[in-house]
Amino acid sequence: MKPAVRIPVRAVAAIGMASFLGFVAFLWPFVVAPGAFGSTQTPPLMFGVLLVLVLAVVFAEVADGRIDAKALAMLGVLSAINAALRPLGAGTAGIETVFFVLVLAGRVFGPGFGFALGCTSLFASALLTGGVGPWMPYQMFGCAWVGMFAGLLPRATGKTEIALLAGYAAVSGYFFGFMLNLSFWPFSLDPTSSIAYQPGLPLLDQLQRYLTFFSVTSLGWDTGRAVTTAVLVAITGPAVLGAFRRAARRANFHATATFQKDVPP
Repeated sequence: MKPAVRIPVRAVAAIGMASFLGFVAFLWPFVVAPGAFGSTQTPPLMFGVLLVLVLAVVFAEVADGRIDAKALAMLGVLSAINAALRPLGAGTAGIETVFFVLVLAGRVFGPGFGFALGCTSLFASALLTGGVGPWMPYQMFGCAWVGMFAGLLPRATGKTEIALLAGYAAVSGYFFGFMLNLSFWPFSLDPTSSIAYQPGLPLLDQLQRYLTFFSVTSLGWDTGRAVTTAVLVAITGPAVLGAFRRAARRANFHATATFQKDVPP
């Protein structure tokens, strides 16, 4: 299944590079020597710079006319919907009402669109709810990956597709929590705790500490997110996928303009 919205090669390259650097920035407790970042503020600053670069490239493509204005309008509408949906669930037993739209939109409109939608949705939501802080770049990247990977899922149709998307929705709920916890784990616990980040430990020992921390602090919360997202995808998936695909067909994102010479009478 081809994506309804194709992102130009230059933007794809920027998103790919930023995603790679983003994974490094998330996983630095396991791969970077102690003290390399210098302060707790450096990772959020790195994420902020990466996001600015990615969005600058994407919107440069828009300005040059290589991304359809209709695709940009669709991005704005879905970002506004997600920003409005998020306050309905966030903060209650891990329930999240924003991820199922990311999954379904990424599936229909493609990985590049899903990445951009994740970024813009969380940015708009943060402005709406006053949730702007050093955690916001992490949340934006996490949601961007949820939308992007949804667009990279294998082909499927009918009930098989819904089952695939529901399963992915559950996995992405845990993935988001697993990655987001890394943004504060190295700084939030007493260093003498058995589940605290300990600079200089071997990789496997460090990972064991983090898995224990993840299990005892946020696994239940992330289960709420995973279940909510999977159930919403299973219930609304057929109707929402159909609506998105009809919108994509009517918008005809890949249409090329043709000009005809005026024929004198």
